[in-house]
Amino acid sequence: MPFVYKHKQCVLLFTLILLLQSTQITRADVTAVIVFGDSTVDSGNNDFIKTIGKSNFRPYGRDIYGGIPTGRFSNGRLPTDFISEAFGLSPFIPAFLDPSYTIKDFVLGVCFASAFTGWDNVTADIFNVIPISTQLEYYKQYQVMLKEYQGEARAKETIRQALHAVSLGTNDFIENYFLLPVRSSQFTISEYIDFLISIVDNFVREIYKLGARKMGIVSLPPIGCIPFERTINLAALGQCREEINKAARDFTSKQEQLVAKLNAELPGLKIVLGNIYGLGIDIISNPSAYGGPRSCFENVVTGCCGTGLLEVSILCNSLSPTCPNAHKPTDKYAFWDSVHPSQKAYSIVAGYLLKTALSVFL
Repeated sequence: MPFVYKHKQCVLLFTLILLLQSTQITRADVTAVIVFGDSTVDSGNNDFIKTIGKSNFRPYGRDIYGGIPTGRFSNGRLPTDFISEAFGLSPFIPAFLDPSYTIKDFVLGVCFASAFTGWDNVTADIFNVIPISTQLEYYKQYQVMLKEYQGEARAKETIRQALHAVSLGTNDFIENYFLLPVRSSQFTISEYIDFLISIVDNFVREIYKLGARKMGIVSLPPIGCIPFERTINLAALGQCREEINKAARDFTSKQEQLVAKLNAELPGLKIVLGNIYGLGIDIISNPSAYGGPRSCFENVVTGCCGTGLLEVSILCNSLSPTCPNAHKPTDKYAFWDSVHPSQKAYSIVAGYLLKTALSVFL
């Protein structure tokens, strides 16, 4: 059986299961989940562009689709997949560039995200991935397709009631500013944060003009504590990099101010910021509190893949040993590779967002 067929068959099967269990699904006035962002929400777009920033090989995807990689940077589903399912929509949001999908598949949700990208187009250039400006162009193409499929009036309503989810910014800091001397040679960290905030502001106003009225932006987690950053922290090997965590907190603070401003200025817009920084710190500081006595996190320092210190993307491959999957010990790891959380961690993040910021849409 060809992979494409099997891939779509799995999605259809999960959707059928959801329909059969409809009494257990949260019913919400959300017509679709439309996703912009980076690897935390990229469901496979990078598979179809020329970049080394891919995850369409094993062991990625080990715990979904029978272990067949989907282009998701994890061992399983992403936060947006869980969020979509909670709204009674598809449990797997399809990638816009995946040719195995059509507008029929995108009606309930679509993903424009690209791993290794950022708010700053220069960040996207580092790994030759899809900048947020191009994701916006894809969104416009999607709207044309939706109008042709649903008719103009219905398509406008779909967009108006859709949740526009954004997870972006990590790479602007860990790649573009702190790892490579790209923007750090041009901006102080405070200036760079203001520069990024101006891009966020313009982006929200652009999709608002295109009809978006419901929007959720996810804050940065404590990115100075990801395994990769701990590994390269020469000043205090194995410890979190506080200068990066501080940048994440400062950026989030500016995002909070921007969200309040946008809600006040744009009639009919409901935009929320899901602040997950504190959740991330708590998982790292108190891992035994997450998952119950038999499946709580035991490792929040290294990833499951390889040594868990540096392996990510092409360095996490079929030759990399991973934590064994008997009795799902992957669930014991907060990180799948040296940068990206595990499916279990992502499910916790999604649950937290649904109970907090996104609860206004339920």
